[in-house]
Amino acid sequence: MLDIQVALHEPEIPQNTGNISRTCAVTGAGLHLIKPLGFTITDSKLKRAGLDYWNELELYYHDSIEELFARLPDYKFYYFSTKASKCYSDVDYSGKVCLVFGKETKGLPESLLREHPERCVRIPMRDELRSLNLSNSVAIAVYEALRQNGFCELNKVGHLTEQE
Repeated sequence: MLDIQVALHEPEIPQNTGNISRTCAVTGAGLHLIKPLGFTITDSKLKRAGLDYWNELELYYHDSIEELFARLPDYKFYYFSTKASKCYSDVDYSGKVCLVFGKETKGLPESLLREHPERCVRIPMRDELRSLNLSNSVAIAVYEALRQNGFCELNKVGHLTEQE
């Protein structure tokens, strides 16, 4: 069975983290925030972006990435970076996976990427542009993992309401 966790390493922009929290809540993914954060968790922009989904979110805080690794010892970690050469859709996201993203201004530490080159993945984009928005990148990654696993436990059918 698929178990998705999303980790944000030192996120800086509250609106991005709020949007990501909503994506995690509606998909059942856990969200791990690795300190230091560039905002307070009570930030109104963070809460507004997450809307009323905060009570549906599995949220964890970590003082370091090592603490995250210790909490999820049985998980396969995938590191999303513009510096990676492997396409994010070319890996198998089955079982227990943790999708790790870096801060908006710098990404993940290069030392971490060098330690795990086989687990570094990239979302394709044009060379002359820097990167996608962090919350969009997380959504792309989470939904690829879900797609590969048949969108397990998610409602795939909508229903129209009766007209008045």
